[in-house]
Amino acid sequence: MSQDVIGILADSHGDLAAFDAAYELLRGKGAQRFIFLGGRYTDLDEWILDRRERSRGGREYSGSDFIEDVARWLAVTEQKPRPRSLSIPDDALKSLEGDPLLVREHFLRTPEKDSLQYRDPSIPRKVLDMVGDTLCCLVHDKNDLNRDDLLNALIFIHGRESEPKLVQIGPRFFLTPGRLAGAAEQTCALLEREDNELRFSAFRLDGKTVLEPQTLAVDRKTKLSIK
Repeated sequence: MSQDVIGILADSHGDLAAFDAAYELLRGKGAQRFIFLGGRYTDLDEWILDRRERSRGGREYSGSDFIEDVARWLAVTEQKPRPRSLSIPDDALKSLEGDPLLVREHFLRTPEKDSLQYRDPSIPRKVLDMVGDTLCCLVHDKNDLNRDDLLNALIFIHGRESEPKLVQIGPRFFLTPGRLAGAAEQTCALLEREDNELRFSAFRLDGKTVLEPQTLAVDRKTKLSIK
């Protein structure tokens, strides 16, 4: 049995406490990798630095910390690439608990229009990812999608929405986790795959389910139907 559990976060707009709460909630629900859809692209980096500082207990960053960080990054880059559609082994998940620097390796993210990264040609505005054998397109603003995107992918995961939603248009699905900041409820979402079934659900940061799991079955032609 193959499984993939993906945590989805969007539109944190500098609220690192909400980002942290969403990450811990989704990791507690079994998320093995994560998607951050912007809303402030650099929040991921600032959140990781914040976790790193807290892991030192507020102690000033020292030369030995720098050497240790470099050694860890070298260890990560020397590892053989792992297909993103595969689950992360339990020992790797345990390492994430104690080493914030490794967390970034399990995130995909996309920039928003008002960020410098959106104008950087080296940073993709849209990211393609496989969930099982289904192609997904990740983007902060769904209005950035073009005809080729709509022809190539079947699942579109986007931000810039006030609440979690799953919308079906023909054989395609548009998923959004809602917002971590600037909405009536702070929410995040989970996309789960078990063999050929996909389930999408969403939660408030206190753990309450705001969108019950909805199951999407993938047929042999990779077209989707919702149950």
